[in-house]
Amino acid sequence: MSIEIAGAQAPQVQGKFLGRLICWILGNGSLIAWNSMLTIEDYYIALFPDYHPTRVLTLVYQPFALGLTCIMACYEAKMNTRQRNLAGFSLFFIGSLALIILDVATKGQGGLGVFVGVCIISAIFGIADANCEGALVGDLSLMCPEFIQSFLAGMAASGVLTSALRLVTKAAFEGKKDGLRIGAILFFSITCLFELVCLLLYTFVFPKLPIVKYYRSKAAAEGSKTVAGDLVAAGLSTEHQGQVEEDPQLQKRLSTKELLMENIDYALNIYLIYVLTLSIFPGFLSEDTGSHSLGTWYALVLIAMYNVCDIIGRYLPLIDCIKLTSRRGMTAATLARFLLVPAFYFTAKYGDQGYMIFLTSFLGLTNGYLTVCVMTEAPRGYKGPEQNALGNVLVVCLLGGIFSGVVLDWLWLIGKGW
Repeated sequence: MSIEIAGAQAPQVQGKFLGRLICWILGNGSLIAWNSMLTIEDYYIALFPDYHPTRVLTLVYQPFALGLTCIMACYEAKMNTRQRNLAGFSLFFIGSLALIILDVATKGQGGLGVFVGVCIISAIFGIADANCEGALVGDLSLMCPEFIQSFLAGMAASGVLTSALRLVTKAAFEGKKDGLRIGAILFFSITCLFELVCLLLYTFVFPKLPIVKYYRSKAAAEGSKTVAGDLVAAGLSTEHQGQVEEDPQLQKRLSTKELLMENIDYALNIYLIYVLTLSIFPGFLSEDTGSHSLGTWYALVLIAMYNVCDIIGRYLPLIDCIKLTSRRGMTAATLARFLLVPAFYFTAKYGDQGYMIFLTSFLGLTNGYLTVCVMTEAPRGYKGPEQNALGNVLVVCLLGGIFSGVVLDWLWLIGKGW
């Protein structure tokens, strides 16, 4: 995607900073509910010690997220992006509220029935993610690259914020009766508020920014139907749709399959990035790193270090001299990350906590860096409708990698009696 910036008053410049900020907040909101559930894993492990909650909840979440995203990617050209995003953030809000209600209603008691209820809410988060992530990545892919970078950085920031809050609540309530439970309820209270903010920002503010209206109008002129709802919300006419229907040339675009074939290396790279990451994080880091001097803080510190380095990695591509743009270079870097598997295995078995913290930090740094490099480079050079479609395809590959990584994560349990 290549847009020339004409001047300070050009519509493709006006509101850019606010747009990036909102993209960051929306990225945060699209993952904060799920990250909150992962970050309070010590509470769920204490509540459901026999059910491996960290692994099971992730395994429940992913089929819904991946399955629905695949379906929506196939029909993305006919779907209303605005309705997908509003549905997604509404479900995130409802699910977070339901977790609080469930915990209060059961008075913090465990048991299979309660665990099934938590799993159902995890599935709701998966459905919400399928709506939000694919729709937002597709929509932002047809705008300036800084928007997609800010959105991806916001997704990583949700992990940092939840990790920081978890460390604070653990320190504040440790040793107190129901301290873990109070921290968990606080987590999802904040999540509810944050999801509501995202819903309001996307509904009333983001569509009306001049830069957003410019890119969406441009996409509509190139044949995109997915932006129609947002254009109406911004007070713009949809006369482009009639022109597109009358002019067959404007309807011409590469099919989803053709886009996938042209960008198969990008698709495989984003898939493999998350296969590796989720085969280690968070399950292995939470349960299989042994006992160390940090005690119960150890898993929290590892998860916090991963999240901090992940967000740092997502800002590094903003520095042009170190941004990776070579397709072969991205593939080589992605494959080289698989050396981390034996590194983690031997460090967990023979190394101390310092080496494990270093490896975890490197895992997060490379995950964030390569994600942004792939997601910002892939859409370049395509028309708006094609960029939206490609964004949806890449999200399918990303979620496919996450699901595969979650399944492979169970291999660490071989020989451990489960």
